[in-house]
Amino acid sequence: MPREAEPSLNERNFVSRALEEGLRVDGRKFDQCRPVSLNFGDEFGIAEVQFGKTKVLVKVSAEVTVPYADRPFEGVFSIASELSPMAAPSFEVNRPTETEVLLSRLLEKTIRRSGALDTESLCLVAGKKCWSIRADVHPDSSIEGEALTVYTPAEREPVPLSWLHSPFCITFSYFGEEGDTAVLLDTSWLEEQLRTSSCTFSLNRHGEICQVSKLGGVSIDAPVFVQCAQVALAKSKEYTELVDRKLAEDAKSRDKGGLMAELTAENDR
Repeated sequence: MPREAEPSLNERNFVSRALEEGLRVDGRKFDQCRPVSLNFGDEFGIAEVQFGKTKVLVKVSAEVTVPYADRPFEGVFSIASELSPMAAPSFEVNRPTETEVLLSRLLEKTIRRSGALDTESLCLVAGKKCWSIRADVHPDSSIEGEALTVYTPAEREPVPLSWLHSPFCITFSYFGEEGDTAVLLDTSWLEEQLRTSSCTFSLNRHGEICQVSKLGGVSIDAPVFVQCAQVALAKSKEYTELVDRKLAEDAKSRDKGGLMAELTAENDR
């Protein structure tokens, strides 16, 4: 398996000296994230998130399937992540690395196990048919007896999923020895390779913590830990506002004929 090139001794010394002087290589403050943007595709279920030069593309899919036997009144919600060689030469197809496994577990605990999506709303026919989804939007459907009809977005206005809350993962990286630690938010790849420890807070804008993940490394003082949690909460609120604003803009751009406004007015009457 190819290995990522490790930072040179000069790079290590340069980053360490910069942190001691309160500086970062890219000029950001210690608690400053890279610029973030969120864009949706022309089709439902496609989104692209960009942090600086890092891009993540998400595609949502949905299909009708049979629910699990022990959960006959719930649909299926799954999250799949894959780091391909397009992300870095050290990643290989069908050969998950430790980083990819940890990322999958992080997303699993943050989104699925926290109950962000109401899976009962995905049930179509109890014990027989349900939606299996990796998405945030699903098409409408109608049931007559045992017959199930799935409509396309052109035939029926897509209905948003019953999304209960939006948790976000905020990762802090620690540098230095115990008792003399520098804390950075949203590290670059070079900084990430040189950190001595890290901690990820998964929480929503209400301050409800889904998980706290710290895998080894140097120990962190309690006051520093609490301060990181407070910063994570502020960032979660900021990202929630961004997502809500982008969703509203996307819904408005898709509603060219004013159909949703007409339906809303009809419901009000």
